[in-house]
Amino acid sequence: MAGTEIKNQTSVQEFILLGFPSTWYFQMSLIVVFTVTYILTIIGNISIITLVRTEPRLHTPMYFFLCSLSFLEIWYTTTCVPKAIGVRLGTNQTISFSVCLLQLFVLLSLGFLLAVMAYDRYLAICHPLSYSSLMNGTVSAQLAFLSWLCGFLTISVLAALISRLSFCGPNVINHFLCDIDSRTALSCTDTRLVELATFIVSIVVVVVSCVITLVSYIYIISTILRIPSAQGRQKAFSTCSAHLAVVTIWYGSAIFLYVKPSAQNSLDLNKTINIFNTIVTPLLNPFIYTLRNREVKEALGKALSRILNGFQALWI
Repeated sequence: MAGTEIKNQTSVQEFILLGFPSTWYFQMSLIVVFTVTYILTIIGNISIITLVRTEPRLHTPMYFFLCSLSFLEIWYTTTCVPKAIGVRLGTNQTISFSVCLLQLFVLLSLGFLLAVMAYDRYLAICHPLSYSSLMNGTVSAQLAFLSWLCGFLTISVLAALISRLSFCGPNVINHFLCDIDSRTALSCTDTRLVELATFIVSIVVVVVSCVITLVSYIYIISTILRIPSAQGRQKAFSTCSAHLAVVTIWYGSAIFLYVKPSAQNSLDLNKTINIFNTIVTPLLNPFIYTLRNREVKEALGKALSRILNGFQALWI
């Protein structure tokens, strides 16, 4: 009897994603929306990386962080959206623990990187004279690496705790991606330690990085309001407003999803809120945040002109 119980507890190696159970027409509508959004997100973020690498004027710390953000969002959407589409089609509904960890690692790294970007904007606007010495290429690379390292260390702690849980069945996750709450809710053992650790990690990762971002923008806004010319204030606000919109959506949804003491409640609502982190925010980066910047628009115009000239040369 005991041997059968142990066998059942260790038999669950993969999990089945439930997605959004609904009518066929609603499922097809979600597939179309997710597919179009994914394609636009990938094209937009790859375009940003290509522009920054090919345009010397964009070789600055701010655009380096934007490239890092685009790279992470490409990975995050690629690990989440095709899987969500496969779940809706019924062709790829299983997910392994390693893929779960990859999704969570990229998500946590994004949170740290957004805080670093807010700090970069704080230095650029509040300390413009010393910005070049405080934020050079070496420092920006170190900060980007630190965001990845913090994401790795954080997910390592959660992975070690989650791997100690026993899953006796069922193995159906009520989500379209591998959410910590949905996975923990399936465990047949005591999950209070995991829930407490997740709550503490969420406080440290989400709230602390959110506070850093908030304090940075308080100083940024107060500095902008002291700029004497209206044109200068408008230029400074245009640089920061889109980033502030992105971080508001990301941190707002992340705080709702992870900064709570229990993992057993509102799993259906969590799926809806997770769409903002998975679908909306990665799409906002290239199309609302970066492409509003005058320097990027000029670089994009030059790149399109070179492409058109190349096509004309082929036809001549």
